[in-house]
Amino acid sequence: MTLFDHPAFEGHESVNAFFDEKTGLKCIIAVHSTALGPAAGGCRMWPYASADLALEDALRLSRAMSYKNAMADIPLGGGKAVIIGDARTQKTPALFEAFGRAVDALGGRYWTAEDVGVSPADLTHARRETRYVAGLEGHAAASGDPSPVTAEGVFRGVALSVRRALNRDLDGITVAIQGVGHVGAYLADKLHAAGAKLVITDTNAEALRAVADRTGAKVVSPADIFEAQADVFAPCALGGAINAETLPRLKARIIAGGANNQLATPEVGRALFERGMLYAPDYVINGGGIINVAAEIAALEAGTSFDAAWVAAKLDRLTETLDEVLARSIAERRPTHEVANEMAKARIAEAARARLAAWR
Repeated sequence: MTLFDHPAFEGHESVNAFFDEKTGLKCIIAVHSTALGPAAGGCRMWPYASADLALEDALRLSRAMSYKNAMADIPLGGGKAVIIGDARTQKTPALFEAFGRAVDALGGRYWTAEDVGVSPADLTHARRETRYVAGLEGHAAASGDPSPVTAEGVFRGVALSVRRALNRDLDGITVAIQGVGHVGAYLADKLHAAGAKLVITDTNAEALRAVADRTGAKVVSPADIFEAQADVFAPCALGGAINAETLPRLKARIIAGGANNQLATPEVGRALFERGMLYAPDYVINGGGIINVAAEIAALEAGTSFDAAWVAAKLDRLTETLDEVLARSIAERRPTHEVANEMAKARIAEAARARLAAWR
């Protein structure tokens, strides 16, 4: 299969591969759409088994970012960077400086930020080589770590989904969280404060202990999280958690979490819908972080300070958008991911038409 035949390539404007022999950087930056504005999306560092798997991840994630940014109603398109490598052993300042040069080579068509395996500290090194980095501290426009804002959006989405599906609030609800990294840990704290009971898992034993000690959560193995007796399953790790193998094992009636690309295939989303389960589309519910980043990018471009009030208003609107998706799914008797995709594509297409008209 060639790149152009890849199912996830559809709609992409460009796919860029970068290699730096001196530092060992192997990086793919996929730009899906710039119809709404410059593409923006995090940089992920992961020990992919092959370049093909890294390419597939970059394509799927960049397309999801276009949809996410459109549904978050922010002036950004969608893109994503993936670095092939082990974040635990292969990070160096020089490698991220080389990554910064790769980002800069795109001339502002792509803004990067943190994602799995990459921290704001790593991106300070990239910032030495390019201005197109967001999510950093130390300047007036800085938004800092977007994880707390992402978690706030997911928390609101979980609460909304519970009201929609179960007609109750979070007090006494059991939520199974897969992954208690940055977003998952913040989400666990918020759910605990709202009276929810937690079942958690992660491959990081130290992170598990810390969250369990704070929240009283029950800890289970990664393999057992799918069968946890819970009302809500919250994927907050890598993508593809909901697939043909795991779906029949889920006890929860609601799937609402912070991970990207939670559905392994669109067919899984339809099967989920036919089982009577409510799915809060991932790129809608987890859009809080990119809203935070968008505010920083706007401030950097304008030379102004970070506008927290703008972020709060956009987060409110994001929850309203999720509610619209859930309501349309019920009214039209269609899976939520199909409704959300249709809405996102329509927003992107409208922006593309407007941009073309302006050029003419």
